[in-house]
Amino acid sequence: MKFTIQKRDIVDILSKIQGLTGRKSTLAATSNVLIKASDASVAITATDLETGFEGIYPAAVETPGTVLLNSKKLYEIIRDFPEETVYVNKIENGWIQIGNENVDYHLLGMSCEEFPLIPKIEDADYFSIDSGVFKSMIEKSLAIGVSDEKRAHTNGVYLERILTDKEKILRMVSTDGSRLSKVDHIFDPSAPVPEGPGLIVPKKGLAEVNKFLEEKGTVQVGVKENHFIVKKESEIIIIRLLEGIFPKYSEIISKEGGKTIDLNRQRFIMMLKRMSILSSDDYKWVIFVIENEKLAIHITNPEIGESREEIAINYNGEPMKMAFNPRFFLDTLNVIDGEDVRVTVISQERPCYIEDKDNPNYLSAIMPMRI
Repeated sequence: MKFTIQKRDIVDILSKIQGLTGRKSTLAATSNVLIKASDASVAITATDLETGFEGIYPAAVETPGTVLLNSKKLYEIIRDFPEETVYVNKIENGWIQIGNENVDYHLLGMSCEEFPLIPKIEDADYFSIDSGVFKSMIEKSLAIGVSDEKRAHTNGVYLERILTDKEKILRMVSTDGSRLSKVDHIFDPSAPVPEGPGLIVPKKGLAEVNKFLEEKGTVQVGVKENHFIVKKESEIIIIRLLEGIFPKYSEIISKEGGKTIDLNRQRFIMMLKRMSILSSDDYKWVIFVIENEKLAIHITNPEIGESREEIAINYNGEPMKMAFNPRFFLDTLNVIDGEDVRVTVISQERPCYIEDKDNPNYLSAIMPMRI
């Protein structure tokens, strides 16, 4: 195998797949990247056994062939390579030469037979979605990270298509047991969106998808048996779905009977950050007191001290006192784009709801803590 490739065509890709190849798995070969040269291109493949990636990039191929190289070392070589053109040549005894006239590396390749090939998906049910929209949906869903628990519904994002005569919606729901988020994208009524059951996509896999999504353009999203697929023009990511049942969430996101409070997002963020200064592992909560046209937040940490801050609000409901983990609010507020947020409270036992005041397609429900 022998080919020449431009550094700019692969350095960014090698950087993005480090999350896959750097993840521990039961197979040592997954820390490597498979490179196959043929015709006028090279195919780069990486997997962590749960998520697989393959991309095809232009190259001047003199001799076709396949090599399996350590992903991290290859990326570091290409990243710091002093020239734009990189020569790759397979020599004897499994050694791979990488360099040019002035720089010369030799890496020992692994047997390509040890690499687990990702599935070849054909005839999947695809639909198109704006890349920036899908990226935003994933980022909002991943504001709730992977849980320490091993249940599928806390380690994955529930994705469903809600198709009626009046509207077509792609919905993503995420939870960790203490909070839940829902983000919707409403398609144009004429958009071809195939029907299909709800499915649970691993959060780790979606995090890898997010790295490859641009703000502009469109991507193809599809499902085939137990795989979730995201496809761009020259790249494809295939994720093995999680098995399990996602809990019914309709009652959790119901705001019926709630009272709303509108707040400036940035002011609310800074207020929560200031109140979080005195928190610790043993005292993670802050107290929200809502009464008499004001919101007061305070924290008492006997190991450190106490603090209190209040702001004026437009509220005419019953007084409420609730304890929350402020990090949950900050995670939500940091993925909202608008200037103002709407907070809805129902009772001291029900979740507190947060959404963008001007864009109700994203909703976060945060359960109060028992102290």
